[in-house]
Amino acid sequence: MSKHQRVGYKRVSSVDQNTARQLDGVELDRVFEDKASGKDTNRPALLDAIKYLREGDTLVVHSMDRLARNTEDLLRIVRELNDKRASVEFVKERLTFSGNGADPMAQLMMTMLGGFAQFERSIILERQREGIAVAKSNGAYKGRKPALTAEQVAQLTARATAGEKKAFLAREFGISRETLYRYLNA
Repeated sequence: MSKHQRVGYKRVSSVDQNTARQLDGVELDRVFEDKASGKDTNRPALLDAIKYLREGDTLVVHSMDRLARNTEDLLRIVRELNDKRASVEFVKERLTFSGNGADPMAQLMMTMLGGFAQFERSIILERQREGIAVAKSNGAYKGRKPALTAEQVAQLTARATAGEKKAFLAREFGISRETLYRYLNA
């Protein structure tokens, strides 16, 4: 008979952020970690964790917003794991959603907390946009620092014009293809 595992999932939005505080002191058998935005659920470590989980296992996540950024994704992921007879535990919210049967009160709590988190995210983004608009009108907002120097842009343009593959150039210069095309079309 196999031992049920407690599998941790950690996520931060960017490479320079640290997951150290997430699940600190929580006993886990295995941990999956993403450094990616939570805007969608197509994250490598999350997908691996979901594949890895077996009946009776528990996915342990620091908080709901680390698993999903919107209520729809949150409910879907938890439902899919529960359908596999795996549980999902949110440490910060002190909630566990079991694969052993539906708990209407737990479902209500997850839906409400997920909705509040999604609402909070929307309010933060709205305030950010308003702050940027005010800063721009005052001449204080300079925008994001350019990814490449003028010399790098010249090299990039020359090499792209010479026929080098754009995906290769984007990787070499450490930029996305979207950014590459923005520089080429400028």
